[in-house]
Amino acid sequence: MIDPVIFSFKLFNLQVELTWYGLIVMSSVLIGGWLAEKEVRRRGENGEALIDAMVWAVVAGIVGARLWYVVNAIIGGNRSYIEDPMSIIRPPIAGLHIFGGLLFGAIVLISYLKKNGYDAWLFLDSVAPVALVGQAIGRLGNFINQELYGPPTNLPWGISIPADHRLLEFADLSKYPVETTRFHPTFAYEMILNVLAYLFILWYSRRKEEELKPGAVFSLWLVFAGFNRAFIEFFRPDQPKLGETFISTSMLVAFLMGVTGVIMFLARNGKLRLAFAENWENEYFIKKVEKKSAPRRSTRHFSAAPEISDAEDEVEETPVVKKKPASRAKPAAKKTTAKRK
Repeated sequence: MIDPVIFSFKLFNLQVELTWYGLIVMSSVLIGGWLAEKEVRRRGENGEALIDAMVWAVVAGIVGARLWYVVNAIIGGNRSYIEDPMSIIRPPIAGLHIFGGLLFGAIVLISYLKKNGYDAWLFLDSVAPVALVGQAIGRLGNFINQELYGPPTNLPWGISIPADHRLLEFADLSKYPVETTRFHPTFAYEMILNVLAYLFILWYSRRKEEELKPGAVFSLWLVFAGFNRAFIEFFRPDQPKLGETFISTSMLVAFLMGVTGVIMFLARNGKLRLAFAENWENEYFIKKVEKKSAPRRSTRHFSAAPEISDAEDEVEETPVVKKKPASRAKPAAKKTTAKRK
C-alpha cells in the first residue's frame, strides 16, 4: 500500500501535508485545462480566455465540491458537520464531491465568458468532454487512499482493502478476512468508462463536425457522465441512500444528468421540438481579435535624421460567426494577360 502522505511538516501549530490525492487532483486539473485550451484554439477562439477563466472556476469548483460533499453526508445521516461546523473548513479537509465541483465551476466559467463577450457554448463543448479525462486521472488518488471501492467480489480483478480502511459493514474480519476478501475496484470502473466515453465523444465530434451544432457535444457529455455515474452507484455502498431505497442521491442526480443530455441532444438534432431550443443558435460566435498593421517607416533618405513614428499597433475586436476551424483556401490560379504594345 502506498503512503497517502508524500511529506509533512509543522508550521507553528498547523500540520501541513502534501498528499498524493491532492497532487493527483491538481495534475488532473492542469492536464484537463491543457487539453481544453487546445480544443478552444482548434475551434478558432482565444485559448487564453479559458486559462483566465479557469483560475476562478477551479477555486469555485473546490468550494462547491466540498459543500456538496458535506450536504450529501448530512442527507445520509452524518451529523458531525452540524455539531461541529468548523470541521467543514478545518484542515486537513477530507471529502470532495465531483458534482459540486462541476456545478460551481460551470457557473463561474459561464459567468466569466458572458461578462467578457465569449460564446459559452463553444467553451462548454470544448471543456466538458475533457472533464471526463480529468475525473479519470483523479480516481488514481482514490486508489492510493483505499476508498471508493465496492462490495466484496470473487472476480480476479478484485482488490484487497486493509482493515483500517473498511466500511463498517465490512469491518467484521471473521466474516471478511483481510487475507481472502477482495472488493470491486469501483474507482477503476469509473476511470475506464470515463476514458472510453471521452474517446467516443472525441471520435464522434470529429466525424460529425460539419453537422454538430453548438451544445451538441456538451449534451453528449451529460449523457455519458450521467449514465456512467448512475451505473457506478450500484457498486458504491458508501453513498447515502434516499430513505430505505437502493437509490443514492448521487445516482438520482447522475440519472437526471443523463436524461437531460438525451433531451438536449435530440433537440439539437431536430428530433424534438422544444420551446427552449427554438432560438438556439446554429453557429458558434467567435470573438476574434485582429491587429491592424502599423504605419510603415519611410525609406527615403534625407540629410536630416528620418522621423520614426511612435504609433503602436491598434487592436480591434471583430465578432465573427464560425462553427469550426476554416480549411485552408486553395491558392487562386494566376491570370495571364497579353502585354499591350
